[in-house]
Amino acid sequence: MNTAAVESDAEVYVASVLILYLQLPETPLCASVQDRWQARRLQDRGVSLQLVESALLLGSLRRLTRPADLLPLPPIRSLAYFQPVIDELLENPQPDNYREYLRLKMQRIASEKAVPAGVQKKTI
Repeated sequence: MNTAAVESDAEVYVASVLILYLQLPETPLCASVQDRWQARRLQDRGVSLQLVESALLLGSLRRLTRPADLLPLPPIRSLAYFQPVIDELLENPQPDNYREYLRLKMQRIASEKAVPAGVQKKTI
């Protein structure tokens, strides 16, 4: 494989990770330089997009399903927030259908906490 193709694959991977990250609730509206670096590091380590997506969903779901009587958490400011969850899933692989389960759970929670049309994510 030539260098240009490898670099193109890396850019597609980084862009895919950042899109998955920015689509989550409580994440920034745009990626930072550090987020891009973090995504590239994941690609360099050979972490699959499927595992990254599972970790992003799992980390976000854990935040969204916290008991209501606890103090609210601040918004997520960096992709690095999810690194412990990525490491957890690398150490404890989940079944192939786990990501689909997390997607469905996120859809259910999102519909329960539906944001009125035309409302953007919060920014700080």
